[in-house]
Amino acid sequence: MSPRLASSRSVFVVPLAAVLAAALLASCSSASPDASASRTPSESPVSAGPTPSPQAGSAEPGPESSPAETEEAPPASPTPPAFDATARSIDDPSSLWVVSDKLRPLDPVDYASSDLVTADVASQNPPTLRAEVAAAVVEMFAAGEAEGAGAFQVQSAYRSYATQVEVYDGWVAQLGQVRADAQSARPGFSEHQTGLALDISPVPLSCALQACFGDTPQGEWLAANAWRFGFLLRYPADKVAVTGFTFEPWHFRYIGPELATEMHETGVTTLEEFFGLPAAPDYAG
Repeated sequence: MSPRLASSRSVFVVPLAAVLAAALLASCSSASPDASASRTPSESPVSAGPTPSPQAGSAEPGPESSPAETEEAPPASPTPPAFDATARSIDDPSSLWVVSDKLRPLDPVDYASSDLVTADVASQNPPTLRAEVAAAVVEMFAAGEAEGAGAFQVQSAYRSYATQVEVYDGWVAQLGQVRADAQSARPGFSEHQTGLALDISPVPLSCALQACFGDTPQGEWLAANAWRFGFLLRYPADKVAVTGFTFEPWHFRYIGPELATEMHETGVTTLEEFFGLPAAPDYAG
């Protein structure tokens, strides 16, 4: 090869190598990843603002917590105690809950209360009753009159055993024993003998010891309100087969406010049914 040819080839080769080198560098530069990906932590850009931190004293609930678990449940209301039907005797004639009917004579049959007093109310016969009953009658009569039912009076109250003998024998003489037994208790079986029962009539006197008393303002008021004062309409019209006595809307028996309220609220109308006693339509002998 001649010296001239060699020299010209060298001149041509050098510029071509420079072009290829420049192209290779440009290719490497465009294919390289973002520079920020290769920065070290110290080279990270400053954030736009400070990272918020939890407030002092605050605690974030855990993944399992819920409002129901973090709030205290309200205290449960206390359950009222159940009525105790055994709180008083139903056999002792001195008990306010004594049950006397045609199958349950008083024991002793000639029982007489030791705390009899005279109630300060109008009456057809002496309004003798046990002290607690007398006070309740005074209150009941005053309330009935104040509430527009009219005036009341006691038709009959306590009767001793001897008095009940006279009363019952009089009914037998007038009506015969079968009919007498339907409306008058035999001696020793009468609620009047306990000092807890009374017969009520209106003032002025009308419908005394008759079913029509139930249709008077006084009779209607008593039927609806006597329980408030501890009294029970003892012989309802629909319970003759249970009590053994005809409907007596005038005859009220004191059983005390506690039992009277319980019977009113439960809708039980006879002592036999309330205490689970057998019906007493007739005397055993």
